[in-house]
Amino acid sequence: MKSFLPIFVVAFLVATIALPIARPTVSASPKATADMLKQLEGEFMKAAADKGSQGYMSYYADDSVEVPNGGPLIQGKPEIAKGMGFLDDKNNRLIWTPVGADISASGDLGYTYGNYEFHSKDKEGKLVVEYGKYTSIWKQQKDGSWKIVLDMGNASPQPK
Repeated sequence: MKSFLPIFVVAFLVATIALPIARPTVSASPKATADMLKQLEGEFMKAAADKGSQGYMSYYADDSVEVPNGGPLIQGKPEIAKGMGFLDDKNNRLIWTPVGADISASGDLGYTYGNYEFHSKDKEGKLVVEYGKYTSIWKQQKDGSWKIVLDMGNASPQPK
């Protein structure tokens, strides 16, 4: 019986090393999709409507960059936030609609693009509507959330 023990131990070790062991796979987060980014855009717009500049900026990464129409680059969330106070005025309403979106093959970077309208009142209280197009680059953060890392827009005529 003692002579079989070393053979049994060696056979066990070889089997343990050579045979694959079934291990459960764990996914850190669900696979990102273009539709998920479009849904995120809707949540982003609702946050801006409900909470003004604070809600809007909550979707920006700390190192984000803004490429405004006709102006210089604005780098960093604190600098971008300085220009977003107009969203706190209840007379102003920014609405946007994503037209398209896509996700990188790696699943951690994506973009959305679409049209926006900015509704405000002039000095006489008359409604003014400005139109434009936008593109937002989204990046998955270390905590699994998605934030805007680059946002750009440009004015355009009223869509037909």
